[in-house]
Amino acid sequence: MSQPANFAAARAIRSIALVGQAGAGKTSLAEALLHRSGAIASAGSLERGSTVSDFDPLERRVQHSLNSAVLHFTHRGTRIHLIDTPGMPDFVGQSMTALEAVDTAAVVVDAVAGVETMSLRMMEWAAARRLCRLVIVNRIDAAGVDLAALVQQIRAAFGTECLPLNLPAAGGTRVVDCFFNPMPAVPGAVSDGDSSNGDSSDVDFSSVEQAHRALVEQVVEVDPAFVERYLNEGDVDPRELHAPLEEALRQGHLIPICFASARNGAGVAELLDVFDALMPNPAKTTGACTRAEPLNR
Repeated sequence: MSQPANFAAARAIRSIALVGQAGAGKTSLAEALLHRSGAIASAGSLERGSTVSDFDPLERRVQHSLNSAVLHFTHRGTRIHLIDTPGMPDFVGQSMTALEAVDTAAVVVDAVAGVETMSLRMMEWAAARRLCRLVIVNRIDAAGVDLAALVQQIRAAFGTECLPLNLPAAGGTRVVDCFFNPMPAVPGAVSDGDSSNGDSSDVDFSSVEQAHRALVEQVVEVDPAFVERYLNEGDVDPRELHAPLEEALRQGHLIPICFASARNGAGVAELLDVFDALMPNPAKTTGACTRAEPLNR
């Protein structure tokens, strides 16, 4: 039986709220996503008062979001509705109500400042609303950042289900996929993956192989058949794990950590791909993500 046209159209929609502490770079990240998707010709800036999200004169003067702003763009045929929310505690109501309108909460964490109070609150509220969750580490190119320590802080604060989906490389100037298309660690080795992923030998911390194994082990746990295969064979082709990965996201069994820099564009294209390929759509069962355990304090 064929699906109605409106069902097919709903499957091509993603609704995502950028939430987190003020100053984490949510508005700049939204601007980078708009630009990369082709929705705007050039990215604006907070300093110039030219961002799409902060259109209110007071927002432009204080260089902080005071209201939630709804943005729209298309990537690979998928319509993405993005809500850029304010991160100051005085305007937390704006962020909380945005969670009622989306299927995914993307908690933006500043690579320099780390996990802050509003990030903790928004992750907790998103879990309580059974939303799928994603952590975006912004400003990975900032001087002196310790991203390995930050990942440990994120996992201590939000739970061990938080695992890197990609890793920063070449000093935060690009990212390398760790799940679907991990590249060979040996320079010059041949891979059948997308060459844009680049050589994985220069990741800024950890290794693609280690991150890949952690992701696969986390994902296969939602499907007993894959657990048995993994135990017997030692690995599973990631191309076979797309459905279990989506299920792990819906259950809250996996919260991906993605790295990006709104300033230099690193990881922005990869974020668009993650939104398109992995985040839930309205055609999925409402409230599909299971309620998570309370956050560690």
